[in-house]
Amino acid sequence: MTSDFKLNASMMCADYGHLAREVSQLSEAGIDSFHIDIMDGRYVPNYAMSLNDMAYIAGATTKPLDVHLMVEHPNTHIELFLRNLRRGDTVYIHPEAEYHPSTTLQKIINAGMVPGIAINPGTSVETIIEMIRIVDKVLVMSVNPGNAGQMYLPYVGTKIDRLLELRREMHFELVWDGACSIDRILEYAPKGMDGFVLGTTVLFGKKRSYAEIIKDVRDMNKASLDKDVKREDYFNNQPVRY
Repeated sequence: MTSDFKLNASMMCADYGHLAREVSQLSEAGIDSFHIDIMDGRYVPNYAMSLNDMAYIAGATTKPLDVHLMVEHPNTHIELFLRNLRRGDTVYIHPEAEYHPSTTLQKIINAGMVPGIAINPGTSVETIIEMIRIVDKVLVMSVNPGNAGQMYLPYVGTKIDRLLELRREMHFELVWDGACSIDRILEYAPKGMDGFVLGTTVLFGKKRSYAEIIKDVRDMNKASLDKDVKREDYFNNQPVRY
């Protein structure tokens, strides 16, 4: 069991009237990376962040970016995104969105970025296992992609357990995206989940500072792993309000 995991801020949930302040406060609060959701209104029925939003955040922080491309045929325009990122940033694509996803992943690798795939709730692990062998990160969606604030789909838990097993053989990082609550972090971090994308369920729109929330998430997980501290006792003694 481990308490070593990364917390990623879902920037589509941020306050765009004060984006510079949001990036600064999240960085100071100890967020590990900025999750950028790009949607084209075709692969998913919504529009989210733009290329300009991504480029601005990349220039406003030294923290890494996790760019989630929810677009049809990302290979067509992948260079536009790659030229606005830094070496070491992550780019996720959806395998179903591309005729030859391995070609797109190779472009990401050649540009010095971290290649990743995103797996929808309705996508089986078996259909994309070849892709898992050539990526460094897997973003597993616990909600259908396209909108924030959705309900968790409980059948995804079985898929996550399967991916955690495969990770021991294939050595990729596994990141949770969607309806990421405190309870799910406390359940899956000890199982070995490498990262969690935090949105409106835990991080944004709360009457508490980002620093307080991020510290509480880490402290609660540490307490849940401590045999001398009962999780219920920690909750009862802490002013946690999500």
